[in-house]
Amino acid sequence: MSKIEMNLTLKMNIPERGFNVNGLLHGLNESSGSIMLTLTQGLFTAIEEKAIENLQQKKPGRYQRNGHKRPKILKTSFGTMTYSYAKIRDIRTGKNVVPLRQRLKIPKYRQYQDESMESAIGLSVHLSYQRSKSEIDRIRGSAASRWTNRRRLFEFSESQCQFRDMKKIPYRFLMADSTMVQLQSYKGMDLGQHPLSWVLASTSTSKPFDIVGVWIDRSWKKIAGDLEARLDYTKLEVLFSDGEPDLIRALLKPGMRLQRCMIHGKRDFPYILYADHLKKSKQVPFVNHLKSIPIMKYTNEYLETLSESDKPKIRKALRETKKSFEELVHMLDPDQYPLARSYISNISKSVITFLEWWLKNDEWIPFSTNRIENHFSQVKNRIKRIGRRWSDSGLLKWCMVMIQKIFYPSDWDSFWKQYLKINKSLSVVEQTVSYQWL
Repeated sequence: MSKIEMNLTLKMNIPERGFNVNGLLHGLNESSGSIMLTLTQGLFTAIEEKAIENLQQKKPGRYQRNGHKRPKILKTSFGTMTYSYAKIRDIRTGKNVVPLRQRLKIPKYRQYQDESMESAIGLSVHLSYQRSKSEIDRIRGSAASRWTNRRRLFEFSESQCQFRDMKKIPYRFLMADSTMVQLQSYKGMDLGQHPLSWVLASTSTSKPFDIVGVWIDRSWKKIAGDLEARLDYTKLEVLFSDGEPDLIRALLKPGMRLQRCMIHGKRDFPYILYADHLKKSKQVPFVNHLKSIPIMKYTNEYLETLSESDKPKIRKALRETKKSFEELVHMLDPDQYPLARSYISNISKSVITFLEWWLKNDEWIPFSTNRIENHFSQVKNRIKRIGRRWSDSGLLKWCMVMIQKIFYPSDWDSFWKQYLKINKSLSVVEQTVSYQWL
């Protein structure tokens, strides 16, 4: 560990009139970039001199100073600087060596340093690449192009935002959903709508759901194969779903129970009746019967008030629920309403899981997929409103970064440090200030 002492002298103009604390703080903030660039220039020079000295001491007579390279532009998070790297000539090989670039691992042919891209990549999760660029430009005075933002976000996604093996995590509950997104080819040709699918998992009813996978235009069968390779499927107990048949067939494995989303069940029923050519006015008796079923009236607030003494009441409600579903199935003539009858018959077997679970295990599991819907409401808005034309690979990479930025904000700093390969960083151990009126 080396220590360096740097003396920085600042001369400031302080107005005699109309000056307040906000003017002081704003002025310091405006000047902070140039101050940091001055320090960076000084540190570059000091580290470069020491690196040359170390090389010459280790191998006396081998390295000879050979001037400087043409000035290079480096874009940092606090502004733009130019620096001329010192060159030394390796007498043995005849080649030039650039000690500072080797010492600090400064990449060639890259003006915008990775450290400078954090704010642009973070904003690109919420804004378009162009608006992210414009906002950084407004704040900092210069910004990488939207294409650079996009390329660096992809690099960050590929290196830091991949789903790993999770077999050691004892997940018990699985929740899955999908939405349709508009895709385009490399040259902008419209590819139509394709599914964006995601799956969450939780270890306990008291723990939040973690995102364990995101896929673009992948069948649920292939998604199931990916999950089985990365999760310990033997510990999964319940699958939560809005009722998509292919999803259930692929993800519901032997030994697991299914909890259909009650909210989707009520909401989708009129559409199923319409598919059976039943107009809205004639749907009323069936829709009202479904709404009257005890289980369809439950809310989270009500469930939280229940205790051990309420179990007889819940058992009675469970019996009434099963009976009411049987009555509704009987009301739906199989010849006239085959789709609706099949829909209600299937949903009646899977919306009661959360009640049976509580009666057996004394813990409440979710009775809807609203949790996953709420998680992704802002994501769907960003995809469909801010950026409407995506390639499948571009959307997937953006989604991976979005997951880390929005859903795991406390881990963002550590992900960014890993990306920058910061094992050790410069630290200020002592600060002093003195002043003299001029």
